Amino acid sequence: MVLSKDEESRVIEMAWEDRTPFEAIKHQFDLDEPQVIALMRNSLKPKSFKIWRQRVTGRATKHLKLRSPAVGRCYCPTQYKHR
Repeated sequence: MVLSKDEESRVIEMAWEDRTPFEAIKHQFDLDEPQVIALMRNSLKPKSFKIWRQRVTGRATKHLKLRSPAVGRCYCPTQYKHR
C-alpha cells in the first residue's frame, strides 16, 4: 500500500502514541504490525527507531488482546481539554 505523506505522518504519530493499538492502525490504514515497524524503521533516525521499539515492545496498550478492559479509549481523557 502506498501512503501519502500526510497518511504516513499520521501512522507515525499513531505508532508513537502509547494508547493507540496497532489494531487501530490496521483498521484505518490497512497496515499490520510488521508493516508499521518497517515504516517506522524507514522513516525514523536509527536512534529514534530504537527508542520507539523499546517503548512498544511488550506494551499492553499497543495490543488490544493485552489491553485491560478498563481502557476503553485510544487517548487520555485530558488530552483534548483546553487549558
